[in-house]
Amino acid sequence: MSILNALNWRYAVKQFSNTTLNTQQLESLLEATRLSPGAFGLQPYRLLLISNPELRRDLLAHSMGQDKVANASHLLVFAAVTQIDETFVAEHIQLMAQQRGGTAEEYQGFQAHLNGYFRDMTEQEKAHWADQQVYLALGNSLTSAALLGIDSCPMTGFDAAGYDQVLGLAEQGLRSVAICALGERHADDAVAGLPKVRLPAQVMTRVLA
Repeated sequence: MSILNALNWRYAVKQFSNTTLNTQQLESLLEATRLSPGAFGLQPYRLLLISNPELRRDLLAHSMGQDKVANASHLLVFAAVTQIDETFVAEHIQLMAQQRGGTAEEYQGFQAHLNGYFRDMTEQEKAHWADQQVYLALGNSLTSAALLGIDSCPMTGFDAAGYDQVLGLAEQGLRSVAICALGERHADDAVAGLPKVRLPAQVMTRVLA
């Protein structure tokens, strides 16, 4: 599909079929999400792809009754890194040296800049910054899913603390921020045929020349 056709096709699915996404679809979506943009190229989040029915039933209790968490093919959890510090920065610098060549010492200036940037932030501000990066990745993931013909439903209305407990995220230095059900829309999902409600282009966009 073209990008506009894909975005007109996608919607927040309310009822999923029992179809299971294949490995190629999932791998392509996860790779597209991994390539998402982010501030400084940093990725202060991890992706948890969950297919296990029992685990998803446990999560359903913390999902405000949204049964697509359990009924979709897969559930994708976007979990933010909780420790944004000099170690986090150093690990990114090592990755830069590994993937771009050279040594970590050659990136010392950039490393110092990042350390200074985060040093001036409170823990709450760091968490907010990490959330922003998650939403960039979530948006890219939704668009990529549409281009791949994968139905989705993003959700932030869930009990994050409950998810963190069920998934043991605190022990992994993570906290849940957003979730997204993935699969194929059910033929009986009445929402699928409804027109999109969006602001007209002339209202949404103002061109300043």
